[in-house]
Amino acid sequence: MSILIAVAALGGLTLLLAIMLVIAQRKLYVYEDPRIDVVEDLLPHANCGACGFPGCRPFAEALVSGEVLPGKCTVSSDEGRENIASYLGVLLGSEEKQVARLACAGGTNVARNKANYKGLETCTAASLVSGGGKGCFWGCLGMGDCKTVCDFDAIHMDEHSLPVVDINKCTACGDCVEVCPKDLFSIQPVSHQLWVACKNLEKGDEILEECQVGCTACGRCAMDAPGDLITMINNLPVVNYTLEHQNQMPIERCPTGAIVWLDKKLGAIKGKESKSIIRKGERETGYS
Repeated sequence: MSILIAVAALGGLTLLLAIMLVIAQRKLYVYEDPRIDVVEDLLPHANCGACGFPGCRPFAEALVSGEVLPGKCTVSSDEGRENIASYLGVLLGSEEKQVARLACAGGTNVARNKANYKGLETCTAASLVSGGGKGCFWGCLGMGDCKTVCDFDAIHMDEHSLPVVDINKCTACGDCVEVCPKDLFSIQPVSHQLWVACKNLEKGDEILEECQVGCTACGRCAMDAPGDLITMINNLPVVNYTLEHQNQMPIERCPTGAIVWLDKKLGAIKGKESKSIIRKGERETGYS
């Protein structure tokens, strides 16, 4: 008899728990629109974060809910964005492509080292030893941490150990921004073509002893720029991109080429009075 009671009690408890689970499932069930899976499959699966969302899945959810338009994904192809817009029956929308920009032009042919660093070949490690040994404290150390962390093969190191960003491959994920110990990268819209390729905060021609393309804070670019487009802050020109800045005049009298015009096809264009750099090899070092 005791066995029958135990079995009945266990069966009753099992039935009660099953009923509770059914009720909980119905009460707590969250409906997920099946279109989310379809839209996610139409996205590039880069999970780069350029759209402002942590990945393609959250972005797909936002698209289906109507929070954003397909054009906000700057990594997807035109066809991919159009397919999503067509599937959801929404406007395509548009978003200006953003890319990583480097605020340094001090490669080994124009900038020199004052110390011979020996150790782990990363910019992060080198920067912990007296700033990395480069003559310009603010300059790129050239060991390629940014290239290493880029999952999209959008950065390569040129012959002068300076990072070069391929704007066609760059997804503006921001990994290079985070890894650079000198804080030289930033994410910028491609329309920001007037660009200060230097972060030196010293004033005067003394910086040229360490880097021939460094900003000397002469202020000519600020004087030549229309209105308040450029302001000198901490001995460095700062461009106010909220103003109309499609103007190459500020670069023309820059003696070092520290401020340039970024042409989508030709790359960095320097002003007429900028000194030409013809050295191909490494500049002499400051140690013996």
